[in-house]
Amino acid sequence: MTSSSHPRDLRTELESLTTEAFRPELAEIDRLPTLAIARIMNGEDATVPAAVAARLPQIATAIDAVAERMARGGRLVYAGAGTAGRLGVLDASECPPTFNTDPSQVVGLIAGGPGAMVTSVEGAEDSRELAAQGLDALGLTARDTVVGVSASGRTPYALGAVEHARAAGALTVGLSCNADSPLAAAADHGIEIVVGPELLTGSTRLKAGTAQKLVLNMISTITMIRLGKTYGNLMVDVRASNDKLRARSRRIVALATGADDKEIEEALAATDGEVKNAILTILGAVDGTTAARLLAESDGRLRTALEKAAD
Repeated sequence: MTSSSHPRDLRTELESLTTEAFRPELAEIDRLPTLAIARIMNGEDATVPAAVAARLPQIATAIDAVAERMARGGRLVYAGAGTAGRLGVLDASECPPTFNTDPSQVVGLIAGGPGAMVTSVEGAEDSRELAAQGLDALGLTARDTVVGVSASGRTPYALGAVEHARAAGALTVGLSCNADSPLAAAADHGIEIVVGPELLTGSTRLKAGTAQKLVLNMISTITMIRLGKTYGNLMVDVRASNDKLRARSRRIVALATGADDKEIEEALAATDGEVKNAILTILGAVDGTTAARLLAESDGRLRTALEKAAD
């Protein structure tokens, strides 16, 4: 048992964290009109982007390292407990429909397993071992990246994930909302978004959660841009799995090519609905089979495939 496992020691440790600090000026917030509380909360939220902005160089350096690993076939794994874990699962689950990634390419691990997405699993966040087991179950390799996420920067589950991953030679990122956190110190890339005390003391699903979501959005989105999953600011790898996304696919092809509806429909029909391939058939003046070959030779990068088509 570590010293921080003792309730008194843990209380002392929490009291030292910025994210857990008590704000006496808000002690009577429950007596204010609803609009006044909403204005205070909105003002608090408005400070988060500036806290993220202060760490953009560290975020960018981490993203470049993640993209380099993923370009060699590595996976991106988020690991966290509670809100941090849920945000990781959310970000991971949105990558397949947005970027047509395989579900195994970006993965979210949450302390307590999938059930913890909707129900608190007591004690799970205190286990380094559970994190190691979750990573072992994925068959973690040195090509992978593990992002430990924890508002406090001391959650054993997130720490255990980073420590286990680093021992396996994987790239590690520690995302927390306190300065000088053990999580950032344990990782190859430490990102500390210091958002300050919460409106409700210790409720880190608020500003800390917002900050974590902003950073996770950056990690996944910019990594996918670096991997050629977009063409300009268009989601050319979008997976058209419902009516809305099929309509979006047609619109993306139109924005990328300027083609009319008839040409777009013909291109999508010739490429089994693959947006990137359809754009290439129009802009590169090639057939569907050639488009598929050129993209395969270009590691899926549309700009590179267009250059090959022009040669």
